[in-house]
Amino acid sequence: MANISTGRKLGIAARIAGQQVKRTRTYGAVLTGVRTTFRHFTGVIGQLWLEVTGFVFVAFAVAGLVGTVREYGVYHAGKAPGSRVAAAVGFTLMFGWFGISSFVKSRRKK
Repeated sequence: MANISTGRKLGIAARIAGQQVKRTRTYGAVLTGVRTTFRHFTGVIGQLWLEVTGFVFVAFAVAGLVGTVREYGVYHAGKAPGSRVAAAVGFTLMFGWFGISSFVKSRRKK
C-alpha cells in the first residue's frame, strides 16, 4: 500500500463501515421507524394547523356577527347606509365559511 494519510484511511474505513451498516436489518428497521414517526408527526401538525386556523376564522366570524348586529341597529335608526350592513354580513359569512371548511378538512384528514 502506498503512503496514504491517516485521514484518508479513516475515510475509507468509515465508508466501508457505512455500507455494511446499510445492509443490516436493524438499519432498515430504524429507518422505517423514523420515516413512520415523521409521517405521523407531520400529519398531526397538519391537523392541528387546520383546527387552529378554523378556530381563528370562527372567532373572526363571531366578531363579524357582533359588528353586523351593531351596524343593523345603526342602519335601522337611519344613521348609516345599508352597504355597511351588507359588508358586515359578507365578512361574517366569508369567515364563517373559512372556519367551518377548515374544521371539515381537519376531520377528513383523520
